[in-house]
Amino acid sequence: MTAPQYPRWLNPFLLLIWLVIAIGLRLINLTAKPPWTDEFSTLVFSLGNSFLPVTLNQPITIDVLLQPLQPQPTASIRDVLAHLFSESNHPPLYFVLTHLWMKLFPTQAGLVSLWGARSLAAIFGALSIPAIYALSWVAFRSRLISHLAAAMMAVSPYGIFLAQEARHYTLAILWVIASLSCLVVAARHIQKRIQLPIWLSFSWIVINALGIATHYFFTLTLCTEAIVLIFLAWQQWRVGKEDKERGGKGDKGNFSLFASLLSPPWRRIYAVAVGTAVAGIVWLPVFLHNTYGDRLVDWIQSDRVGIAWISPIFQALAAWVTMFCLLPVESPNLAVAIASGLVMLIFLIWATPTLWRGFRVQLVQPQTHLTTKVLAGVVVAAIALFFFFTYFLNIDLTRGARYNFVYFPAVVVLLGASLAICWKTSASNKEKWGVNGKVSVVVIWVMGLLSAIAVICNLGYQKYYRPDLFVQLIQKTSQVPVLIATTQKTHVQIGEMMGVAREFKLQNTLSPSPLFLLAHQDQNSNTSTTVLQNTLKSLPRPFDLWLVNFKAAEPEEVKNCAVETRTFPAINGYKYKIYHCQN
Repeated sequence: MTAPQYPRWLNPFLLLIWLVIAIGLRLINLTAKPPWTDEFSTLVFSLGNSFLPVTLNQPITIDVLLQPLQPQPTASIRDVLAHLFSESNHPPLYFVLTHLWMKLFPTQAGLVSLWGARSLAAIFGALSIPAIYALSWVAFRSRLISHLAAAMMAVSPYGIFLAQEARHYTLAILWVIASLSCLVVAARHIQKRIQLPIWLSFSWIVINALGIATHYFFTLTLCTEAIVLIFLAWQQWRVGKEDKERGGKGDKGNFSLFASLLSPPWRRIYAVAVGTAVAGIVWLPVFLHNTYGDRLVDWIQSDRVGIAWISPIFQALAAWVTMFCLLPVESPNLAVAIASGLVMLIFLIWATPTLWRGFRVQLVQPQTHLTTKVLAGVVVAAIALFFFFTYFLNIDLTRGARYNFVYFPAVVVLLGASLAICWKTSASNKEKWGVNGKVSVVVIWVMGLLSAIAVICNLGYQKYYRPDLFVQLIQKTSQVPVLIATTQKTHVQIGEMMGVAREFKLQNTLSPSPLFLLAHQDQNSNTSTTVLQNTLKSLPRPFDLWLVNFKAAEPEEVKNCAVETRTFPAINGYKYKIYHCQN
């Protein structure tokens, strides 16, 4: 029976549909959720501004705190690089692109356009749909797998979560896809023992260089590729040795590992490795010169006690599941959250065997065995690296779901390959629970779509900080002038307060506007306490003191204020305490 013939326009038309869906989902409610500290870093550094002019250790107004968010006509790419290299721990490519992109958008209340900044990440996220289609085609030469992978990428809740933030992860994903494409092609050349084209070798180096220049964690993708290549080298040597032994010709030891590793295409793969290493080493002086790097990653470094020993496992599982499934488990309505969790559990119990069966079929089929093994190797190697960093180096990479971008595209392609087997199941052959193959694929995609909507509505992958809710609480609670005080170590804490100040400025409802105190804290936490003590003595009363994320001892002067005894709701990102300081 011959395969049905489809019109030539059908494939590009379907791909266009996935692309339109992806763009729509990524742009809907793009600014409905407030920016958080990492996004403020993007905004400030991409403008060519600095956090350093923000006054510390004395009360400041909203406008002073938000000055770094004001575009400066004279700011240049040189300013972007200068401030980024001295105050942050990220490479510059995405920030430079954002600097140029944000010039196209007008300001909002005199501040940089949040929609403008986030839209660039959303566009890069949408471009991952044709990119994942191309990777799937390179890997499997199957239009069905390519379309299914593109369709799943379009609605992936994890992909949309990354695409709706003004951060560099969606651009990094494009480089991961491109680099994995080169890896797949190289694996085929290794299998056939033929030379790698020079143009491909050069392209691979350039792609890897751009990936490192976008995010340093792209090097984790390169590590997974290296692990896969080492495995392929060992396998090639083993197969060659076995063939030599079966042939019974000459000395069995003549087929040495050394000879195998000098045969095509290994020498050009070594050239790619050297070129990539050089492209990475150039950033080492910049990274080492930065004085804020260690303090900016303190949040993923902590002592492991009690349940903290197993929490990375559950954090990793949650990240894997949300790549294609995430209902409103973070809904403020407890009944909705519980029901969503139960539905997700039932769905996973039903879908996992189906997806696993499809993966196993692709793994044993001669025409798909190699690429399935390569992509699965990338995923397994990445997970192993994450747990190695977590348990042996005490750097818990599982705490940041966004870091899974280093292998996310490989997961999506394998998901598309598995769904393709399910799709091909005839209507007479029922999948688990009596559902046929095509219906199973549709159900899984619809679940992805519903999950995407949950993320868009902030019911899944909620923002770490909710300054909008915090400002509403202040407005309802305080009827007198307000001082918001926090301890400050890096620009992360400045970003926390910028979120609050930005909400006040956009709403413009509280009069007089609150003051902010950023009490700098270095080795001695008493400095922050002393700063707050002096400030409380100098301010005219009455006023309300809101201690927010204040990680130092409270000064004696607060005893002259009445602590708020009412119970208020917890708010993401803002741990607070209220004092009423009267005359």
